[in-house]
Amino acid sequence: MRTHPPRPAPVPVSPVRPRRRGSARRWETACWAACAVFALLLCLWTTITPHRVWGACAAVGYGLAGLVAHRSARAWGRVSAAVAAAGSVLVPLVFLVAHGRCQMEVAVVERSGGLLLGSGTPYVPDPDRLGDYNPYLPGMALFGLPRAVLGDVPLADGRVWFAVVSLGAMGLAAAVCRGSGGPGSLNNARRSPTPGQALLWLAATPAAALPLAVGGVDLPVIALMCLALALAGRGRPVAAGLALGAAASLKWTAWPLLPVGLALLAVTAGRRAAVRAGVTAVALGVLAVVPVASADPRAFAEHVLLFPLGEGGTASPATSPLPGHLLATRVPGGFALAVAALALSAVAVAVSLVTRPPRTTVAAADRLALGLGIAMCLIPATRFGYAVYPLVLFGWFRLAQADRRTARPGGAVPTRLATPPETGRPLRWTSSLLRDRVTAAHRNHLFAVKPLED
Repeated sequence: MRTHPPRPAPVPVSPVRPRRRGSARRWETACWAACAVFALLLCLWTTITPHRVWGACAAVGYGLAGLVAHRSARAWGRVSAAVAAAGSVLVPLVFLVAHGRCQMEVAVVERSGGLLLGSGTPYVPDPDRLGDYNPYLPGMALFGLPRAVLGDVPLADGRVWFAVVSLGAMGLAAAVCRGSGGPGSLNNARRSPTPGQALLWLAATPAAALPLAVGGVDLPVIALMCLALALAGRGRPVAAGLALGAAASLKWTAWPLLPVGLALLAVTAGRRAAVRAGVTAVALGVLAVVPVASADPRAFAEHVLLFPLGEGGTASPATSPLPGHLLATRVPGGFALAVAALALSAVAVAVSLVTRPPRTTVAAADRLALGLGIAMCLIPATRFGYAVYPLVLFGWFRLAQADRRTARPGGAVPTRLATPPETGRPLRWTSSLLRDRVTAAHRNHLFAVKPLED
């Protein structure tokens, strides 16, 4: 009998499969080609000048991105995404800002900033035409303050600040999702894209590129909603409450976030933390809305309540042929039916939050996307552009690769399953246990015996 020295274990190497790599490149090329077709069709179909400019620029950018992806050695690389983002965001944004072309929402927000500084309210007292209406909550007027303070300079353009806040909040949400509190999160952080990479891919998609370039007011709202959900998933009640209140002070569409975010916080950090976050959010929303609404209650109701519902003095341009609008315009008593269906859907989502609350950030974003998707189909005054809410909410946390396991209070994530005696106790995965296992395995391999050869 003799002992043998330990032999180095072979390192498994997964061979590169050209077929899979080629298939991934074809899928990427097909995706950019589909985006280019969408942009070209929008350019030919729309009558809105900023959207037509975006469609022409984005069609070229997505076409070049598809060409780069086809010739690239690595599928889903950053180069093709950078080309797509440059063609669909940077070029049309610079062109529109330089030529002073903007859609009505940007002009409304910039005018509301001047009104807020001059009169203390961002709403025209007696609106008589479509451009006079401001259907947003008072917090949205903050994006118009740079124009009121700096004047007619490119840096004061509202679209620039929409993009800064949107990308900043989205990047912070991705950073929060990336940095976990558990010892098993190192490999997940290495596999997940950096916040910069996630932002690049987000900006390259048409759902985000179009509002970034033309100045859509919904993207900052969605970004703050994502940030609030990311903070709630990590069990940070005060920060999540501030993000909730900030989003709720911009637009009514952010208000369904409050029950979903609080339900997630109740799971991740406990009921007391959820109450603390709710108090913080409501306090911030009250401070942002009540003083302005008290300055001119009639104007506030006309702009913010009646006009979005299609009951203002001027008809709302949000008239996409979705179920809510069709009910309100083509069925006798259809407005009441649409509102009743909207209320029933809200009750159903609320019941689901109580009976089966979301336990992860991804689950909460999916629940919110489902609720908003149903609501935006049933609102009497609605438009296809509202689809950006469920699309971004459904895709962002998957793009940022948020952890889908339930976070513990303080942001800790369990790294292994608890055995029955450990259930309900903190999981302990210490370095001593790892060292003992490695030492035992090495000892068994070192003193292995083998019979002498003949």
